[in-house]
Amino acid sequence: MASLDVVTVGSALIDHVYTLSNLPKPDGGAFVHDYTTTVGGVAANVGSGLAALDRDVGIVTRLGEDATEEIKTTLRTRGLDVTQVRSGSEESSYTLILRGPTGEKMIVAGGQSVPQLQLDTTDGEYLTDANVVFSSAYAPDAVVTELVAARERGEIAHLVFDLAGPLSELEGRGTTPETIDRVLSVADLFVVGEVAARSYFGEDFEDTIAALRQRSLPRAAVTRGDEGAVLLDGDTTVDISAIPVPVADTTGAGDAFTAGLIHAWVLGEASPADAGRFAAGVAALNCSAEGACGCLPDETSVQALIDEY
Repeated sequence: MASLDVVTVGSALIDHVYTLSNLPKPDGGAFVHDYTTTVGGVAANVGSGLAALDRDVGIVTRLGEDATEEIKTTLRTRGLDVTQVRSGSEESSYTLILRGPTGEKMIVAGGQSVPQLQLDTTDGEYLTDANVVFSSAYAPDAVVTELVAARERGEIAHLVFDLAGPLSELEGRGTTPETIDRVLSVADLFVVGEVAARSYFGEDFEDTIAALRQRSLPRAAVTRGDEGAVLLDGDTTVDISAIPVPVADTTGAGDAFTAGLIHAWVLGEASPADAGRFAAGVAALNCSAEGACGCLPDETSVQALIDEY
């Protein structure tokens, strides 16, 4: 039996969150009304969401010396195993999250610790001893290539992958289109948001759905923000509505949704419709507080919200 339910691989970093008077136009300006920091990153967010759902979760990531203790302490407090977290002398990766007054946002990434992540022998053993391995296109191309090869060899039981960002953002630091092609041939669940989908599959939403169907993926999800999501279960398409709640912050909503899908659909036995509804509940509750992991719910809280709606 696997010792961990899920291992996430990729980014754990510091989010610098600025609440602005307005999101500036090119050559324009804005005023900072509030500033906070928190621990984020796709691998950290998805892992934290799963840990809150009482899953046993570990993370493989690389941190810079300037943020190692803060990030490791936070992840440990959230319930993640951090034995495979390592650090280097480079500046730790970070994001600048710029939030407008009505919730709209822009995210800018920097730092070098995540792009320098490499897997070693101990990581391989750690990944093999998990039911699910999750990663995203923000992980370096060499790392994702190794994960794909391990899945092809049957060394990884289930691989979940999130395209995460548009191809222009990934160039030179994340997963290449050629490796994403390989991911699509082995992923047990492929997740993509509309913005990233347009850069890879084409501008039309139906192009994305058609392309995913052609790949014969066992499971896929296309997230659409407050318009919900579409799940593909083999040849079946399931529309999932977003659950309306008072929103404090949408940062991390997609990662919370992915955590819910892994919990209910990949590790659990829920139908696509029930799994999608559960994931929508996780995302909705996480949006009720500020921060990418502002309000990570447990299963009871999610079920209560679903029953209410």
